[in-house]
Amino acid sequence: MWVRQCDLDAQADALSPIPLRIASNEEFIPPPQSPQQLEVAARLDTLSEDGAKKQGMSRRDFLRTGSGMAAALLAFNQVFGDVYDVNADEVKDQKAFEEKWPKDQFIFDVQTHHVDVSRKWYDDTPQGRSTVTFFRLLRPLAGSTEKSLEQLNRAHYVKEVFGDSDTVMAIISGVPTRDWDKNPLPPDQMVATRKYVNDLAGSQRVLSHGLLRPNLGKKEMDEMERQVKELKIDAWKMYTGAELGEKAWFMDDEKVAYPFWEKTRKLGVKNLCVHKGLPLGFFNEKACQPLDLEKAALAFPDLNFIVYHSGYRGTGRLSQGTGDKVEDKKTDDPQEIPWISDILRIIKKNPKIKNIYFELGSTFGQLSSSNPVTCLHMLGQMIQTAGADHILWGTDSIWGGSPQSQIQRLRRLKMTDKLMEKHKYPDLTDEIKNQIFGLNAAKLFSIDPKEKRKAIKTDKLSQLRQEYQHEPTPSNTQYGWVWVGDDEPTLPVGG
Repeated sequence: MWVRQCDLDAQADALSPIPLRIASNEEFIPPPQSPQQLEVAARLDTLSEDGAKKQGMSRRDFLRTGSGMAAALLAFNQVFGDVYDVNADEVKDQKAFEEKWPKDQFIFDVQTHHVDVSRKWYDDTPQGRSTVTFFRLLRPLAGSTEKSLEQLNRAHYVKEVFGDSDTVMAIISGVPTRDWDKNPLPPDQMVATRKYVNDLAGSQRVLSHGLLRPNLGKKEMDEMERQVKELKIDAWKMYTGAELGEKAWFMDDEKVAYPFWEKTRKLGVKNLCVHKGLPLGFFNEKACQPLDLEKAALAFPDLNFIVYHSGYRGTGRLSQGTGDKVEDKKTDDPQEIPWISDILRIIKKNPKIKNIYFELGSTFGQLSSSNPVTCLHMLGQMIQTAGADHILWGTDSIWGGSPQSQIQRLRRLKMTDKLMEKHKYPDLTDEIKNQIFGLNAAKLFSIDPKEKRKAIKTDKLSQLRQEYQHEPTPSNTQYGWVWVGDDEPTLPVGG
C-alpha cells in the first residue's frame, strides 16, 4: 500500500540519515523497497543500536550525528561492497567522523527549489488544485494546505540549504506553467529570492534561473528579453516535455527552438538548463528523452547545454510520462543506465561536442541511496566520456528535504577496485569531487571561487549559521510517498 514517507518516519524510533526508500510526490510510481535496501536497514538497526549505547545516546539522537551517518555508510558497504569511505571507528567516535570533512569546499548547488506563498496561484481551478496537491503531498503532516506551503517557503529554503547543509552557493530554479500567475515560483519571484538571500548574506549566495517556453511561440521572445534585461536572470531553465496547452517541443527543432538559441546568444546568456529524463507523470515522455541534444549542441557550440537530472529515466518504474511510450533497451549490462547512456553515446559519436554537461539533481540522490554501484558506473562513464569538468552538482532540494545527506554521500563515495580494474574508471579523488561539487559550475557562471570564499567566510549568513550550529535542528525526515508491501504499486487515487 501507499504510505507517506513522513508517516512512516513518525512511526520509527529512529530515522536513517540516508533514505532507504525512493519516495514519490504521487506523480510517478516509486519502486518497492529492494532486498538490498531492506538488508541495509536491518544492518543499520544493529550498527546504530550498538553505536548509540557506546556513546550513551538514544538511537534517534545517534542517527542525527556524524557517527550515525558513518553507521549508515558502513551498512551500505556491508551490502554493496566497499563503495563508501568509512570505518568502524567513526561509528564509535564523533570526532573521527568530523575530522574527515573538508572545511572549505566550494559547494555550489545548481538546482534548488521553494514555493512562493505571497501570491494566490493556488486557486480553485483544475491546474491550481493539481499544483496544490503536488506540494501538499511533499509536506502532508503540516496540518493544512497553508502550513504545507509555509514549510516550502523562502525561510525554510534558507534554513535547509544554507543552515542544515554545507552548501555555500545555489541557483534557484522553477517549474513550468503557461501563465505566471499560476506558477508557484515565477521568474520575478525567483529573482526576488536571489535578492533576499544575497541581501541577507551581504554577499552573492544565490543565482536565479529564468523560465523559457519556446513552444509558446513568438510572444515568448518578448518575455525572454524582459527576463534578461529587467530581471537579469543568470541562465535559462526549460522543460521540453511540458506541453502547457501546446505540443511538447525538442531542442533541435529548427523552427521552434533555434530562433530562441539565436536570440539567447544575442542577449548574452550562455547556459541552457534543460529538464531531461524523469517524465514525472505529466511530461511528454518522448520529449523528455535527451536524443535532441546532439544536433542542437553541434549547431550552437558557443552555448552550454546543461542536462538536468543527467537525462536519467528513473529508478525501476519510477517515471512514466504522457504521450507515446518509450521502450527502453532491455539489457543486463550494468553500464547501460536508461537515457544517460544515450547522452554518453552522443558524446562518443561526436568528439567535437564539448558543450553538453551532466547535472546530478535527483539522480545522484536516488542512485546513491538505492544502488551506489550503479551510481559509480554513472560517474565513472561520465568522467571517461565527457570529463570530470562536465559534471555539475545539484540536489533538487528542498523538495525532498535538506541536501546535506547527499553532500555527505558524495564526499564519502569511492570507486571500487573491481570497477577500476574491469572498466578502467578513474578514482574519485578529492580533486574530482571538488570539481563536481562546485568548481565546474563556478567556471560556467564566471564565478571566482577564491574570491567568493573570502566574502562568504565573513558574511552575515555564515555568522547566522555558526550561531545556529550551536543548537541545530536538522531532520532526517524525507518527504513524499513510498510503497510498502510486495505487490506491484499503482498510482493512488484521489491524492
